[in-house]
Amino acid sequence: MHDGFASADDRATFIAALPKAELHLHIEGSLEPELMFELAQRNNVAIPFANVEEVRAAYAFSNLQDFLDIYYQGMGVLHTEQDFFDLTTAYLARAHADAVRHVEIFFDPQGHTERGIAFATVVLGISRALDDALARYGITSKLIMCFLRHLSEAEADATLDEALPYLGRIDGVGLDSSEVGHPPSKFERVFARARSLDLKIVAHAGEEGPPAYVYEALDLLKVDRIDHGNRSLEDPALVARLAAAGMTLTVCPLSNLKLCVVDDMAAHPLKIMLSARLHATVNSDDPSYFGGYVNANYQAVADALDLSKAELLTLARNSFTGSFLDDAAKAKQLATIDAYTQR
Repeated sequence: MHDGFASADDRATFIAALPKAELHLHIEGSLEPELMFELAQRNNVAIPFANVEEVRAAYAFSNLQDFLDIYYQGMGVLHTEQDFFDLTTAYLARAHADAVRHVEIFFDPQGHTERGIAFATVVLGISRALDDALARYGITSKLIMCFLRHLSEAEADATLDEALPYLGRIDGVGLDSSEVGHPPSKFERVFARARSLDLKIVAHAGEEGPPAYVYEALDLLKVDRIDHGNRSLEDPALVARLAAAGMTLTVCPLSNLKLCVVDDMAAHPLKIMLSARLHATVNSDDPSYFGGYVNANYQAVADALDLSKAELLTLARNSFTGSFLDDAAKAKQLATIDAYTQR
């Protein structure tokens, strides 16, 4: 091998302990089949699978909608504050094992409130686990509430109303679910309202949707960060704009492969993004459904694209500089990367 590594094993060892942040993680998408079964039994919820193997077999998607259908079905086992605590705690243990020092996680309140689960149940269970991980592992966190884009803007507005008593625990708002046919412009007013409440703004754009959706996220929603953004590469002017602005893209390689955004990891655009000076990061998206947590994503894309040590360090640094940590906390985390490389 070259580029600073003696072998593939050397690179894997380097990735394993490289300090990093995760900026694109749907907490409901970290629901492992084993926990789904445990919670279904705890809450007397019927699920259409006889065993864990059947669940894993169902995780064979051809597109985003196939995935979302089973994702919302799996969500149905989450009922109590303890369920949300257990779900989040399980994810954070895996993040800690992957040398993740900071997480910015999404949750989908509408996927729960429409099932009759109280908003407070969701946010308090997740928050308690985040507090616990800070004490246990030193992992810092931000919590981002996502609006489901297949629902109406009025419903998103009602969800923002429900969030008002909990804004001390919520750091930002995002936009997820079925992208095609639901452009960012559909939610322009509710995002303006969220900005007026000093919430950070992110949105999924350019995963399945066209570059026009990325422009809308920038110009209408006035995002602080773009989630995915792969299709930005189809528009050279957009690439130049994103690079000049230092706009962070939260890229999810295994998700892209599983949802057929790319046909082969060797065709993943991450290396092109880096060479275009785009502020790309590596994240796991919905790891229990897509086959790996953050280190597995680093490993898959590093192997397929033969990423150098310098490129991996850039991705890790981008994950902290693109976070919503304050400048002092960013500097502290970047220093851990410097110390790691010196070791």
